[in-house]
Amino acid sequence: MIDEIPKQYNPKETEDKWYKFWEENGLFSAKLNPEKKPYTIVIPPPNVTGILHMGHALNNTIQDILIRYNRMKGFEALWMPGTDHAGIATQNVVEKSIAKEGLKRQDLGREKFIERVWEWKEKYGTTIIHQLRKLGASCDWERLRFTMDAEYSKTVIETFVRLYEKGLIYRGSYIINWCPRCRTALSDEEAAHQNLKGNLYY
Repeated sequence: MIDEIPKQYNPKETEDKWYKFWEENGLFSAKLNPEKKPYTIVIPPPNVTGILHMGHALNNTIQDILIRYNRMKGFEALWMPGTDHAGIATQNVVEKSIAKEGLKRQDLGREKFIERVWEWKEKYGTTIIHQLRKLGASCDWERLRFTMDAEYSKTVIETFVRLYEKGLIYRGSYIINWCPRCRTALSDEEAAHQNLKGNLYY
């Protein structure tokens, strides 16, 4: 006999139970399978600068629909999850956080400041993953990665060295965006742009 369907949907009774079932039964994990065509999405890794917003929820829902649809069509579907260190953006939020204690990064020194950055990542990186799970994201959580994981950092360095040795990339002198406070180069996305009438020289 079928249980009576409740008049109101109660997500607390349903979502955690079924998500746990899906994970425990490996329904999100992908394997090397020569009998199936692969279908893969690498999640655009959200920055660990805070928590997910509605844009993330929309984007990840679309990815989840695509992964689940292709999984049901018989593809070996992998949705690879991860988070991004966000470099300067994360440095800035951590600096704002320690400013509330009356401190600057220079007061802490390099090693202690890096420790605080990793603490921030542990706190907010975990929050982001929890949020994705609450959305019902069918990621292969056994493959969770962070852009600063040691093996990935090593691979990035090796790749740059190989590209350099093949002459495919080179170092040169260029006009760049520079932040005098952070004392580092900035990408165009990180630099505030303003049109001024003036000369290209001083």
